[in-house]
Amino acid sequence: MNLILFDADELDRPLARTDPRAQHLCEVLRRQPGDRFDVGLVDGPRGKGTLVAQTDQVLELSFVWGPLPPPLDPLTLVLGLPRPQTARKVLQEATTLGVEALHFVQTERAEAQYAQSSLWASGEWRRHVLAGVAQAFDTRVPKVTWGRSLSSLLDAVKSPAAGTGGVSRIALDNYEASVPLGACEVSPVARIWLALGPERGWGPADRTLLREHGFVLAHLGERVLRAETAVVASLAILRSRAGWI
Repeated sequence: MNLILFDADELDRPLARTDPRAQHLCEVLRRQPGDRFDVGLVDGPRGKGTLVAQTDQVLELSFVWGPLPPPLDPLTLVLGLPRPQTARKVLQEATTLGVEALHFVQTERAEAQYAQSSLWASGEWRRHVLAGVAQAFDTRVPKVTWGRSLSSLLDAVKSPAAGTGGVSRIALDNYEASVPLGACEVSPVARIWLALGPERGWGPADRTLLREHGFVLAHLGERVLRAETAVVASLAILRSRAGWI
């Protein structure tokens, strides 16, 4: 944990010693009463926390808050529903790289039952997102959705809320792409929508939908990558092309 994160409703009560954050403070950072540490309020400011006192059951903490961090990059990731173990990796890595939204969608070749996984039903997904936020030393949490169809989500690309005329739309594809991702034009002031198929790839109907909604099919070269690797590589390329790093 590069940043210890708290929700607003946790600030006025002690932190249980069984909480992973308390264990990190005491066992990894080895903080003692009077010591300070980096802290963040989820979707709020960063600041400094102080370990005021500790018992065998709880830690008493105090906080001093600083300014809000900058907003997330205007980058939306659309991903055909992968296996839950892959989704866990994508949630953390994409959040660490600063995406504004992640949408896990039903596609022609995605397994529909993946949307019923305990990852989503139990709320476990949020833990992986918060781990990515803490890793990035940030507090901004991306929007996450799952289970809706690709077609219903793509309708949002055309809506005024999505910023018509100010959206770069790119879909990775191993078979019908004609341009490398690194050659795609993106503007530093435009919103970027990046779409990746499920682990079995896009189907013909998916490609038709993407093209109808203005997506350019691009590739990452001849090597076939795991979904989580393709996500990291493509987000890094796009952030660089947009001048955000």
